[in-house]
Amino acid sequence: MANRTPPYLSTGAKVAIVASARKITSTELLPALDVIKNWGLEPVLGPNIYSMDGQFAGTDEQRAADLQWAMDEPEIKAIIFARGGYGTVRILNLINFTNFIDHPKWLVGFSDLTILFSHVLRKYGIESLHASMCSRFFQNTELSLNSMKNALFGNLNQLEAATQCIVQGEASGILMGGNLSMIYSCLGTPEQPKTDGAILFLEDLDEHLYHSDRMAQALERAGLFNGIKGLIIGGMNDMHDKIIKDGFQDNDPFGKTAEEILLEAIGSMDIPICSGFPVGHIPDNRCMIIGRKIKMVVKETTILKFV
Repeated sequence: MANRTPPYLSTGAKVAIVASARKITSTELLPALDVIKNWGLEPVLGPNIYSMDGQFAGTDEQRAADLQWAMDEPEIKAIIFARGGYGTVRILNLINFTNFIDHPKWLVGFSDLTILFSHVLRKYGIESLHASMCSRFFQNTELSLNSMKNALFGNLNQLEAATQCIVQGEASGILMGGNLSMIYSCLGTPEQPKTDGAILFLEDLDEHLYHSDRMAQALERAGLFNGIKGLIIGGMNDMHDKIIKDGFQDNDPFGKTAEEILLEAIGSMDIPICSGFPVGHIPDNRCMIIGRKIKMVVKETTILKFV
């Protein structure tokens, strides 16, 4: 059974800007608001968008209230998240998804939002957009932002990018994935993805390599690599090899890159695999339609055709 596609947007549609995790300032938000307006959309800020509670954009209750408002308000046609960081998992149990199930809307973001996208896909079969968040618009490439715009308006048919071909081939399956750390945190929870038959993509940022290995091994032991039809490795940025412990620097290198860590955990599989796809914490962060069936072709370049 195909997953459910939220209605696409048209010019003049209202989109909510909500902060479900880390706090954000009006200065950080301004570039994104200008872009969204230039797309012909009307951004509407969540009532608590500039609230603060430690590193969070307000208390759990305030952040949940903004997301609930955006999900329930009929005039809001999509929800673009202000930034990631950490915190979305803290409000999942505070959200009533009843109206969202009956009237799904595009949820747009990545990184910390991976857990929300996993939730709505696993429980309700609703697609989401793994794409840039407002705090990063100022550094995104034109290709990145155009892919997000095209997805919102129903015009994203395929993505093509120069990548490293690990295993050449073709495959079809439901596109799933997101941030490696967040998927690791989903293990054993209702949000753990069902990846059998899926094309899986992974990205991450600012992790120690031995942490990445721990996460990759846990995903393998939990069976998340069993039965996948293809693997897309996105940005694996600013990874750390040396650590400071008890005031001393450990100079022993881990000995593998984040990409090599993932490939080792997956093992020898006769599936198409590429590395360096433009998705993740990078300026060229292309929009991925989570939950959509795609055809993946890995040769000199990687092509993802949304079907």
